[in-house]
Amino acid sequence: MDDHILAATLAAEAGELLLAIRAEGGAAGDRGSNELLLERLSRARPDDAILSEESADDPARVDRDRVWIIDPLDGTREYGEPPREDWAVHVALAVNAEPTAGAVALPAAGLVLHTGRPPALAPPSTGPVRLAVSRTRPPACVDHLVTQLNATLVPMGSAGAKAMAVVRGQVDIYAHSGGQYEWDSCAPVAVAAAAGLHVSRLDGSPLRYNQPNPYLPDLLICRPELAETTLNALRDL
Repeated sequence: MDDHILAATLAAEAGELLLAIRAEGGAAGDRGSNELLLERLSRARPDDAILSEESADDPARVDRDRVWIIDPLDGTREYGEPPREDWAVHVALAVNAEPTAGAVALPAAGLVLHTGRPPALAPPSTGPVRLAVSRTRPPACVDHLVTQLNATLVPMGSAGAKAMAVVRGQVDIYAHSGGQYEWDSCAPVAVAAAAGLHVSRLDGSPLRYNQPNPYLPDLLICRPELAETTLNALRDL
């Protein structure tokens, strides 16, 4: 199967495993999902490197053109609070620092959004700008955007869930500052870009992956017609 379908297939498999573990009251979801993804990728793409939140980083990956970047369970807090749906599995492929294929599974919602069949962009909302925000740790940029854009806040859990809320038309903007890693955003960015959304860092510069330090602290995913206005607002921050 091609890279897009592989990403979607693996994200779905990991999601099914996580649902089973969750139903049994297990607390080892991160580890089980990581082991499944590593095993499947090693068989399907043995020549590719892997960067995972749940595994030790191999510095040799930076010399490889193709690197799978995975978050086996994004939103551990929400996963541990059934029946919450705002947690995800991220599977992405970066080629020469660009996210080229990716899938975000929302297992509790029964969804897998992926680059092999990009979701259709929802029509623009006619109401106030809706801004996805962490329900526990709102980043510094959020209050600024609320003031500048007269936005309303929509709290939710994982980074993947917030990014896919923009893809699904549930919110208009997801902006984050103050700490993320490549596995938090690579798959969501791949899917969002394929769907026609704006993706960048908060200053408008490109998101680059498979860097020696995987720390990638800020992110903007938004509807294309809001990109210029949002970036202008963020320049004042």
